[in-house]
Amino acid sequence: MYIDVLLELKNKQLDQTYTYKVPVFLEKEIKVGKRVRIPFNHRELEGYILSVKDSCEKNFEILEVLDVIDEEIVLNNELLKIGTFMKDTYLCSLSSAFAIMLPSALKASLKTNVNKKFETYLSMAIEYKKAISLCTSERQIDIVNGIKKAGFLQKSEANKISVSSVNTLLKKKIIIEQKEEVYRLQNKSREQDVKKVLNEEQKIAFDAIVENLKKHHKFLLHGVTGSGKTEIYMQVIEEVINRNQTAIVLVPEISLTPQFVSNFKARFQDNVAVLHSGLSQGEKYDEWRKITRKEVQIVIGARSAIFAPLNNLGIIIVDEEHSDSYKQENSPRYHAIEVAEFRAEINEIPLVLGSATPTLERMAKTTKNLYTRLELKNRVNKNLLPICISIDMAQEIKKGNSIISERLKTEIEASLSRQEQIILLLNRRGFATTITCSNCGFTYKCPNCDITLTYHKTNHSLRCHYCGYTTFKKENCPDCKENLNFYGLGTEKLEQIVKELFPDIKVLRMDADTTRKKNSYETIVEKFKSGEYNLLLGTQMISKGLDFPRVSLVGVINADESLNIPDFRSGEKTFSLLYQAAGRAGRKDTLGTVVLQTYNPNNPILKCVEEQSYEKFYMYEMNIRKKLKYPPYYFLVSLKITSKEYEECSKEATKVANYLKKKISDTSIVLGPTTANVFKVNNIYRFNIVVKYRFDDALFPVLKELDKLFVLNKKVSLEIDVNPVKI
Repeated sequence: MYIDVLLELKNKQLDQTYTYKVPVFLEKEIKVGKRVRIPFNHRELEGYILSVKDSCEKNFEILEVLDVIDEEIVLNNELLKIGTFMKDTYLCSLSSAFAIMLPSALKASLKTNVNKKFETYLSMAIEYKKAISLCTSERQIDIVNGIKKAGFLQKSEANKISVSSVNTLLKKKIIIEQKEEVYRLQNKSREQDVKKVLNEEQKIAFDAIVENLKKHHKFLLHGVTGSGKTEIYMQVIEEVINRNQTAIVLVPEISLTPQFVSNFKARFQDNVAVLHSGLSQGEKYDEWRKITRKEVQIVIGARSAIFAPLNNLGIIIVDEEHSDSYKQENSPRYHAIEVAEFRAEINEIPLVLGSATPTLERMAKTTKNLYTRLELKNRVNKNLLPICISIDMAQEIKKGNSIISERLKTEIEASLSRQEQIILLLNRRGFATTITCSNCGFTYKCPNCDITLTYHKTNHSLRCHYCGYTTFKKENCPDCKENLNFYGLGTEKLEQIVKELFPDIKVLRMDADTTRKKNSYETIVEKFKSGEYNLLLGTQMISKGLDFPRVSLVGVINADESLNIPDFRSGEKTFSLLYQAAGRAGRKDTLGTVVLQTYNPNNPILKCVEEQSYEKFYMYEMNIRKKLKYPPYYFLVSLKITSKEYEECSKEATKVANYLKKKISDTSIVLGPTTANVFKVNNIYRFNIVVKYRFDDALFPVLKELDKLFVLNKKVSLEIDVNPVKI
């Protein structure tokens, strides 16, 4: 018996299979999708079995497999197909595609050693009366009685009574201990969620999806904020489970949306596994084994959960489909929704994408009948959408209100007097974005990147949010010793200003700095939901998937800031962020109010937010995209050329652009090379080339050829991003 093995290495030069002979004593353990330990170039490596064959025609000596690692298959046939799809679509190595699918505990290259967790239980070894007669102390009797009452006792609980008594009882063989594997993640809530009655709009959407459960059909569930999309997901999944099938639910940055997960666990209890980056390696390993052991039928997670090894898949649901989080920014640069489309197709099952602000690409597909659009135009409790008010900050500055406008201050006071809650959104963390000396012009900049450092007042640090470089602020200018000036506004500074304006207010801040610790997101959300705090202040993470019944007011500071980002999607991202943030207000019994502070009150995007009209935004933005030949009218490929040497990087970027222009179709457009928005990151120079195309059979063969050429280039790297979300 012979097998073809793919090495578990990211090196593209080695991205091919190697043939090995299987010793007779291992033949029964060999299966496609398992991992084996094999000799390679005087080393022992691990690899995936991709095929099994009876003979081999190679003339040279074939080495033997050393060992089979897995008892069970880790890459089933479906995951093997997805890996090939990713390699062809995203031009990544097959090994890196497989590596992203597996938890670290199954990756030898990371040298991790994740152990299973066991709980030790004590039970009776002899008859109860005899056991009591052999006890020599009251504590021993207490332990025996505890075991008799429950049938068993956790050793950790018995040790609280007396460690020495436990050891004595074990030594006398009055009791015995048994180890039982337990999972690290437990369902904390035992509350059972009650299935809700669907309203007319929800019922129409539910029926349309359920009617197509045995077909490959793609749905776009377009519902306003608070329209009850989650309830539809849960009731559809209940139908899927009743048919003995399984479901995958993707959410963006799951650690930011603890309420979503808790809702599912309250409804489906222990039938849910969770996969996301916020889990420890041990927790991920446990959740993975729950899935492979078929102990759960629902998997909820961030983008990598699309690879969950579920059998008999019945539906895939993607919530907040507009989120950039579904796109992986480093290799393999896959988009979870595109992988979901492929997986739904090969399983012949429905795919449901939900959002209040769908991406233009997905909405455009509904006009071509590639997706069926299901609409929820009203909130589930028949509450009106919040009232949106734009405030011209240019006029406010004349009144001396540079940060919080007079109207927003009045609305905050009114909400506090009614004992309601407030959310303030400022999509920039830190205290000040720039520290400059007005005397000599000195500015703190990152020595590794082409960017100024952000000041964080809590620990007086200056940080680069690209490479992580950190230093500490000096009292005076390092060059001329004059006073330093602070410019720009971050969440830390806004928190200080709010506390100065409202001395009695209780403020919670949620940003990347306050949520570094494990479970910090959940802690902040629970504290705010309990009513312990009046105001939640934070970056874009507070705009997604959160449902706070008492929030009546949302204020957006610098609402137009993201419009100035040099990206063709900046308008779409701004609309989505502001619309989603506005949707946090007035979700229950009170009419919500949203205050948008801006220096461009007449901007068309902000007007669409003010009117809360996705349709107007869609028509406006599509007109611009058509004129400028951007998605959904054209597809994009981004090529990033990077190097530690500026001259070498610039020269190779020009060569790549010229090669593309020469080889691909005349109907495709090559833009660049240009310097990246942030030209230098971590001492690496970066040039960009963008290709716009519609139908170009020559493009992907050329990209593959370029990719091969740069594999051997040690000075300059080429990163190819198909369908990028950022350019």
